[in-house]
Amino acid sequence: MEPAQPVAETKTPAGPQAALLLMVAIWAVNFSVAKRVLDTVSPLAFNALRFPLAAVVVWAALRWRGRLPLPARADLLRIAALGVLGNIVYQQLFIFGLANTRAGTASVLLAGTPIVTALLSASQRHERVTTSMWIGVLATMSGIILVVMGSGQTPGGTETLFGDLLMLGATVAWAAYTVGSRNLVQRYGSVAMTAWTLWIGAIGILLLGIPDLLEMDLRALSAATWSSIVYAGALSIGVAYLLWYHGVRQLGSTRTAVYGNLVPAVALGVAWVWLGERPGALQFAGAAVILAGVTLAQRKGARQGLPATGGRALPP
Repeated sequence: MEPAQPVAETKTPAGPQAALLLMVAIWAVNFSVAKRVLDTVSPLAFNALRFPLAAVVVWAALRWRGRLPLPARADLLRIAALGVLGNIVYQQLFIFGLANTRAGTASVLLAGTPIVTALLSASQRHERVTTSMWIGVLATMSGIILVVMGSGQTPGGTETLFGDLLMLGATVAWAAYTVGSRNLVQRYGSVAMTAWTLWIGAIGILLLGIPDLLEMDLRALSAATWSSIVYAGALSIGVAYLLWYHGVRQLGSTRTAVYGNLVPAVALGVAWVWLGERPGALQFAGAAVILAGVTLAQRKGARQGLPATGGRALPP
C-alpha cells in the first residue's frame, strides 16, 4: 500500500458560511446534549457509545471519496501517540470535566484553546508571539479567571471547580495534540490525520468504557437518550469535523476559526434556555474577554503570515 498523499477536504453542497454556521449550532447544542445524557449515562460509557459512531461517519466520508489513505510506516507510532493524546486523553478530561461543571462554563473555557496552542507553537519555534498576541494571551487568561470566579457565584458553583480544572486540562491536551500533529497535517492533510487519530482514539475509548457498558442495561435507555448519543457522536464529532475542514479549505483557517469563536456564546445561550444555567455577570464578562483575546491573537497572527491558532477543530 502506497503512503498517503495530502487529502483534499470534503466538499459539502452548502456554501462555506452556511456550513460553518451549521457547525457552530451543532457544537453549541452538543454541550447541553452531552450534559443532559451524563445525568443517566456514565462518562466512560457515553464516550464508548458515541465515538464508534463518529469513527464510522468519518470512515464513510473518506470511503465515499475513493481509496482510503494510509500513512507511511515510519509515522505510525507518532500517529498512534497523537491519537491517544488528542482523543483518549483529551476526551477523558473533557467528558469528566463536563460532568463536573456547567455546560456553558465548559464551552467558554475551551474557547481559550487557540491561545494555549499559540504559546506551545511558539515554544517549538513554529511561529512568533508578537506584542499584540501577548495582549490576546493576557486577555484570555484574565477571562478564564473571571469565568472560574463567576462559577463560584452561581448555584452549586463551588462544586464545579474540579470540573473547571479538568476542562482547562483538556485545552492543554488538545493544544499539545494540535502542535504535535502540525508537520503530519502538512504532509498528509488535516482530514486524513483527523481520521487516523480518531480511529485510534475510538478503539481506546471503547476499551475504557466496556466495564461501564457491561454494568448498564442498554435496552433501558430512552429513545431521547439514544438520539442524544447519536447526535454527540455522528453529528458533533463526525459531521461537524467535515464542516470545519470544508470551511478551512474554502475560507482559510483564520476566517474559519472566527466561526469557532461563536460556539461558546451560542452554547451559553442554549444552556441557559435548555438547562437553566443562567450565567453570572463575571461569566458574561469573562466570556467576552476570552473571545476578544482569542480574536485579537488570531487576527494579528494572520496579518504576519502565521498559521491561525485555531486552525484545528476542537470537538466538544
